[in-house]
Amino acid sequence: MFTGIVTDRGRVRALDQRGDLRIEIDTAYDTATLELGASVACNGCCLTVVAKGEAGEGRGWFAVDASAETRSKTAIGDWRVGTAVNLERSLRLGDELGGHLVSGHVDGLAEVVEIRPEGDSMRYRFAAPAALGRFLAPKGSVALDGVSLTVNEVEAPGGEGPEARMIFGCNVIPHTAEVTTFGSYGPGQRVNLEIDLIARYVARLVPAPLREA
Repeated sequence: MFTGIVTDRGRVRALDQRGDLRIEIDTAYDTATLELGASVACNGCCLTVVAKGEAGEGRGWFAVDASAETRSKTAIGDWRVGTAVNLERSLRLGDELGGHLVSGHVDGLAEVVEIRPEGDSMRYRFAAPAALGRFLAPKGSVALDGVSLTVNEVEAPGGEGPEARMIFGCNVIPHTAEVTTFGSYGPGQRVNLEIDLIARYVARLVPAPLREA
């Protein structure tokens, strides 16, 4: 489990296509405390540490494997050497829960469609699959590229069939833009989207006719 509070901004240092895609990520984490088999959220994707090492100048690196299934459901296929990655180590009992409960299981991809100033912050508007719209509510939580954000607006889905999209908006404060990858995003950027864990199970438990009302 994670919280959606990014604790390091790493960078892809190597990509190696084997049976799966081996990804090496440069990090400021103390890799001596990062166990093999540990889970790290990489742009919101829960991935397993399979190797690690020192990179010099007080930095280290760790490696993860991304299967074809993971690449097909996330934006990892867009990564290149040098791509910045939001990192968060897994939550421990007793840790402060500053964001919201995040599992690291990506539900779909959203795309940045607009960025505009709003006070000192920036309002980001995203397009996402319409099927995810019922899990998003104003003042609810969403994880985008591993960052816990508050949903400020949700528009009714447009279009029909599997290509239907819905639009939602979130504000990104200057601090978040500075310490995460959001400060470098522009329209067209694809981001990993994870719906709120509670919303997922409430929707599962509520009978279908009530969900459609």
